[in-house]
Amino acid sequence: MSVRTPRLPRPTPSRRAFGAATVTAVAALAAATLLPTGQAGAADTSLRSLAEAKGIYFGTAMTQGDLNNSALTTVAGRQFGMLTPGNEMKWDTTEPSQGTFDFAPADRIASFAQTNSMKLRGHTLVWHSQLPSWVSSLPTAQVKAAMENHITNEVAHYKGKLYSWDVVNEPFNEDGSFRSDAFHNAMGSGFVADALRTARAADPNAKLYLNDYNIEGQNPKSDAMYNLVKSLKSQGVPVDGVGFQAHFILGQVPSTFQANLQRFAALGVNVAITELDDRIQLPASTTGLAQQAGDYAAVVNTCLAVTGCVGITQWGVGDADSWIPGTFPGYGAATMYDADYRPKPAYAASVTALGGSAGSSPTPGASCKVTGAVNAWNSGLTEDITLTNTGSTTINGWSLAFTLPAGQTVTSSWNASLTPAGGQVAATNLGYNGTLAPGASTSFGFQATHTGKTSLPALFSLNGAPCTTA
Repeated sequence: MSVRTPRLPRPTPSRRAFGAATVTAVAALAAATLLPTGQAGAADTSLRSLAEAKGIYFGTAMTQGDLNNSALTTVAGRQFGMLTPGNEMKWDTTEPSQGTFDFAPADRIASFAQTNSMKLRGHTLVWHSQLPSWVSSLPTAQVKAAMENHITNEVAHYKGKLYSWDVVNEPFNEDGSFRSDAFHNAMGSGFVADALRTARAADPNAKLYLNDYNIEGQNPKSDAMYNLVKSLKSQGVPVDGVGFQAHFILGQVPSTFQANLQRFAALGVNVAITELDDRIQLPASTTGLAQQAGDYAAVVNTCLAVTGCVGITQWGVGDADSWIPGTFPGYGAATMYDADYRPKPAYAASVTALGGSAGSSPTPGASCKVTGAVNAWNSGLTEDITLTNTGSTTINGWSLAFTLPAGQTVTSSWNASLTPAGGQVAATNLGYNGTLAPGASTSFGFQATHTGKTSLPALFSLNGAPCTTA
């Protein structure tokens, strides 16, 4: 798009401004007060309540060490309605030596879930990783009995307390072949059916899932999972759902995501996003955070669009407890909450996708105010935006992120560089207007086409911190 300094000529329009009765969701942001970390406004606007109103859940994952972090637990207890133990139910913790079980760490996670009225997801019973060496050292003929004994004891311990189990985790290689691990080596592909049947016998009511990563789009690995589930269903094996981990890279949500989930649901199983995060190459820019917001919204919208998608779980509560930086050097900022457990644009986008008012979730410490007006006609409009630094320090270089209403597409701009042309947009200063002293303001604008929605943008954030409007 072109960028230029002078204002563009425009026809005599109808006029809309912040604060006017004709402005819809944006008006709520103007009246919002700054709330403590993790709070998102009224009690009925949390992720969990908005998701439940749509008939799904929104969950998170925690480890027992997280229970000592009050900022994390405050956000987790308020915002999420499903809890997955990060490590505490895995084999190396629950049965570190053969026949010796330790459920105390997982019980602490379960207790937190119960105290906060959260459902609990069991993760995971059979997995090639975090497997104690004694299992891999067993003679082949003894593996089946050891697996069945492990599943029976662990599932029975939590009988009636869990919503679901990830019974078998990550059984496939990227090419769709089964992993060569202790279970497949001993029993062939039949270990999956045996594990599911054993879990069902131990708890007839828990939902039983297969769970894997890189199966979100249609590819050889997801085809293998699809064929496995289809075969299991035809044999009467108790498989209730498939978990799609959804460890995404920024901007790479597969275009076939929805169609893929739908084909699994058509087999008669539930589908769930079980370990969602969206990693960004560090340092995260405002543009990157805006793209991440779009990715999160796409995931929520996909789940809502697929009959049989029962919920979404983010892997970790905030960036500070995410596994990404330790596993993928140079990447991070993968969750909806920053390192201080303050909501990021991805949180606001998720709230909006769930039908809530994103304007009710300002970040504490926001240091900007935005005012604006729209002039609209036929299929075109112009928008004038004024940004004010309400903080106590000078801003040297700014990027103002916001969300355009559906159907608006930027065609040109002045006093700022805007990209992309629609959806989650970032307006970046030019060479002459990048410095904003405390109390100082700058203005920019753009011309756009529209398909009927002529309201102002929403979800303004300056360098990652949401702004108030007036």
